[in-house]
Amino acid sequence: MAEEAVKQMEKPEHKPASAPVQAAPPKPEFKPRKLKWGIAHIYASYNNTIIHVTDLTGAETLATCTGGSQVKADRLGSSPNAAMLAAKKVAEELLNKGINGVHIRVRAPGGIKYKNPGPGAQPAIRALARAGLKIGFIEDVTPVPHDGCRRKGGKRGRRM
Repeated sequence: MAEEAVKQMEKPEHKPASAPVQAAPPKPEFKPRKLKWGIAHIYASYNNTIIHVTDLTGAETLATCTGGSQVKADRLGSSPNAAMLAAKKVAEELLNKGINGVHIRVRAPGGIKYKNPGPGAQPAIRALARAGLKIGFIEDVTPVPHDGCRRKGGKRGRRM
């Protein structure tokens, strides 16, 4: 008798479902949102970060903010935190105006100065993306001299 009980436990009985199976509700049709683009010009030096967003022609300014306007101390104007705050403020303004995508142009001082962007460039781009803006292309538009002006410091360089 014990063996029969074990066999019954191993073979579960398949009972037909009493309630009819309902089909899943139809999914709504996917409507791609219309993207309105702008160009975010990010100037990142070691003293400040400036974010300036224009339309595609570059003629009309849509939003602008600096890292220095977001913090109290002058020395913190180029910090990553200040750049993130400035980018959040710009993104909020853009979304209110209906712009939901940006192409990014990053610029360092360049010329006879340093060619690397400051510490606020990358956090500004990340903050724009996190705020809900679609990122198009990212390009570096730092001016590069072709044997132009002479650097300051004289023939023997800066002496300490």
